[in-house]
Amino acid sequence: MFHLFIVEDDPKITKLLQSHLENYGYMVSVVTNFSNVLHQFEATKPDLILLDVNLPMYDGYYWCRLIRQQSTCPILFISAREGKMDQVMALENGADDYITKPFDYEIIVAKIRSHLRRAYGSYAANKEERKIQVSDLILWPEKLLLRWKDAEVNLGYKETQLLETLMKNHSTVISRDRLLDKLWDDTTFVDENTLNVYIARVRKKLKELGIEDTIETIRGFGYRFLVTWR
Repeated sequence: MFHLFIVEDDPKITKLLQSHLENYGYMVSVVTNFSNVLHQFEATKPDLILLDVNLPMYDGYYWCRLIRQQSTCPILFISAREGKMDQVMALENGADDYITKPFDYEIIVAKIRSHLRRAYGSYAANKEERKIQVSDLILWPEKLLLRWKDAEVNLGYKETQLLETLMKNHSTVISRDRLLDKLWDDTTFVDENTLNVYIARVRKKLKELGIEDTIETIRGFGYRFLVTWR
């Protein structure tokens, strides 16, 4: 039984959503203290989070960033905000999806099932042991950790997905469209600049390890991961 965590300050929506999801066999917990959502997340250890943007104390983007520092569990934003930049901000802060209110409960359930399959499907049985290695650069996707020699850096969830794709296909040019499809299920509202932002973040993390110029920009097409270190 999968455990879901709802972070929503509208009690009516929370109650209806919880009831509907429980009818589908999910275990559901709801936030009770909006001043420390992270503490409740750690105590609950959910498999997936439904997170609103507008919350008391701190907004959903803030909590999403904190949760992403320690977990790769799917985070789905549910919000009345329909602006493109709100959706871009959610993705840039580590969300996996963005659903606008008013929403159809069947769509919510379908989205939840889709993300649970991707996060905990059969391929994930041995995911704690997974590592991607190019020369002596090692990425542990589930740990959000990158190591070179004796140095390590922590990555964000989307940064990890991006770097994993590039490292698995090192020396091969990967198109921007392919990277967008890999990082986001629905790219219709993903701003073209969003991928640039993540490429820049990954380059910065590599530089912290002492590795530079390893992600080559292929103008007008995409990127290539090269071994430039020794």
